[in-house]
Amino acid sequence: MAGTWSANVGVRQVPPWLAGIGYSSAQSPVFTSIPTQWPVLFRFPRNLVPIGLFLGVVAGVTSYLLTRHRVTAAEREQMRRELLAKTGRITDGSITETQWLASSAEERGPTLPTMLLYRYSIAGVTYECAQDVSLLPQFVKHVRIDLPVQVRFDPRNPGNSIVVSESWSGLRLGLHPLCTVQPSAANSAADEDVAKAHLAG
Repeated sequence: MAGTWSANVGVRQVPPWLAGIGYSSAQSPVFTSIPTQWPVLFRFPRNLVPIGLFLGVVAGVTSYLLTRHRVTAAEREQMRRELLAKTGRITDGSITETQWLASSAEERGPTLPTMLLYRYSIAGVTYECAQDVSLLPQFVKHVRIDLPVQVRFDPRNPGNSIVVSESWSGLRLGLHPLCTVQPSAANSAADEDVAKAHLAG
């Protein structure tokens, strides 16, 4: 018994979960405080660095997705107009209906359309589309709805089209030849007073 006891003096017992790492009986692990109930992947210090990097990348991507600028409907429509203005094909069309909005109190009559409904034909197929032009007042003021227009359309989707954008316009502008400006009631009354005074004198 004495000999057996002296042979085992000073021998350090290696934990079972370190038996496959290659530690000798005379060595002790550096990180002895790692819980043995953790998964094997987390028990080795060399695995913690890539795991931390992976978690950091996931956190960064999540933060970007949550805080990035979301495209509004108006911005999406503007991008569609600009894409068609640059890459769309041109064909002839005609305006079939409009929705109007008076531009100001000084100008008599509606002069600013807010919606243009137009028609055009591609390969024997007739398309009727509408474009919201309420955000393009400077490009549609005094539009001639009685004249033909040019339409830009997507060849892969002919129903996707425009008649005006910030960089291109297929509309014809100008006052109608039959459009006349009527004098105001105040001016008419003043003219009548001047005529009466001239006759009395």
